[in-house]
Amino acid sequence: MKTYTAHITVTLRRAILDVQGKTVEHALHSLHMPQLTNIRIGKYVEMSVQAPDAETAMELADEACSKLLANPVMEDYAIRIEEHEGAAA
Repeated sequence: MKTYTAHITVTLRRAILDVQGKTVEHALHSLHMPQLTNIRIGKYVEMSVQAPDAETAMELADEACSKLLANPVMEDYAIRIEEHEGAAA
């Protein structure tokens, strides 16, 4: 088995108002940074995955997201899989 790191970003769907993001955007504008817009706040999850290959690691991370880490009604997620250097086979 190889060891992979799954880097997961969970954000609210675009159609859903991101109240926290809007609050940060207003605060940045009040700090004279009007160039910063469309701010979205989300969650970042990082986990180690033991799997025979990257495809299986991706499938396991995707299952974790769809079953627990993200609310499929309100949130989208993106996964990036990275193999650990020097990981034993």
